[in-house]
Amino acid sequence: MGRRARRRLPLEPVEVEISDLSHDGRGVGRVDDKVIFVHGALPGERVSARLTGRNRRFDEAVTLAVESPSQQRVEPECPWFGYCGGCALQHLDHAAQLDWKAQRLRENFRRIGQVEPAEWMAPISADPWNYRRRARLSARNVPGKGRVLVGFREIGGRYVADIEACRVLHPAFADRLMELSDLIGRLSIPDRIAQIECAAGDDTAAIVLRHLEPLTSGDENNLIAWSEASGIAVWLQSAGPASVKRLCPETHQLTYRLEAFDLEFAFHPQQFVQVNAEVNRKLAQKAVELMAAGPEDRVLDLFCGLGNFSLPLARGAGEVLGVELDESLVESARGNADANGIENARFVSADLMQSADDLPWMKQAFDGVLIDPPRSGAAEILPLVAATGAPRIVYVSCDPATLARDAGTLVNEYGYRLERAGIADMFPHTAHVESLALFVGAE
Repeated sequence: MGRRARRRLPLEPVEVEISDLSHDGRGVGRVDDKVIFVHGALPGERVSARLTGRNRRFDEAVTLAVESPSQQRVEPECPWFGYCGGCALQHLDHAAQLDWKAQRLRENFRRIGQVEPAEWMAPISADPWNYRRRARLSARNVPGKGRVLVGFREIGGRYVADIEACRVLHPAFADRLMELSDLIGRLSIPDRIAQIECAAGDDTAAIVLRHLEPLTSGDENNLIAWSEASGIAVWLQSAGPASVKRLCPETHQLTYRLEAFDLEFAFHPQQFVQVNAEVNRKLAQKAVELMAAGPEDRVLDLFCGLGNFSLPLARGAGEVLGVELDESLVESARGNADANGIENARFVSADLMQSADDLPWMKQAFDGVLIDPPRSGAAEILPLVAATGAPRIVYVSCDPATLARDAGTLVNEYGYRLERAGIADMFPHTAHVESLALFVGAE
């Protein structure tokens, strides 16, 4: 028996009343009592939308026309908004974006963690444009268009969006997408460039070119010439992360500063750093303020990376221990401590998900613990954190759902109070929610 033919989507637009925003920034409504998610629609609006997908429990659509606009709707600054998948909320006033993200955190605390902070902190935010100092751009040679497309992927699709510039990328890259397109198009293997990693420090920038076949000497000469003209360093990656090597210039170094602590951090273009430089500066200051560590205090920084929070904490604490799985980040953290003359911070590499018997320092007493885990959260290590007896826990989160889950555990199982919480707008114009919380132990 033949495979059942896929049902065609109707061509006629549907009228939708939007009541909410989904976790990924799409408008939520109902048509014929079935949930529908609509790209480009805002709560309170009535829109005409075209169906793009049908599922058993919900449908998906894109906005064709806004018949009754929200007062919070603004004109997107990017001409490719609604087509390029790099942003989800440019049509929503930035202040309203902050309100929505704060509300998401509140709802997750209430619904998942069944907790409420004693105090809500003001949102941490900065200029919402040209903030993105790290990005992974896709590249695809499209003969029909006569060029290589460089950018983010289309909304809901696997193809690279045909865009010419990007208003959220760091200024070093924002207006260089066509330049990068031309550069790749002149290589001998334009079809075999998979992606471009972009990274910018405070004063320098770099790209990492992921190539699936060897480059010729002529290719390398082209890349070197472009680097010299643009001032952007070029690194090459032929296989996994271990294959990354610097092409030019030999003396190039990416760095960023946290002026409030008189610190400078060096980093590799593929290492994790917070994507928004100004929000990161404010976030580090707030984390140190919440920890309130004095010269007699010992602080444990879990998932410490290259020391982004450890070294600021070390300016006031008596001792800081940073823990990170990635050996290269641990080496960078140690190097950054040395370069900044910090002697009261040490760093170890460890898998925080393994048995505490293999982590002897987790059995020591600490006066404060900072946690900055991946999206999956810190559920596995909360018993160990609580066992340190730390009276203050500062939790930096990139997922409000896992923060809420872990907050419920700390409050309801280990007796901590959720003292303060708030959001940090690390990714303006996207649905991403970064947040910060302070937990205080029973006195």
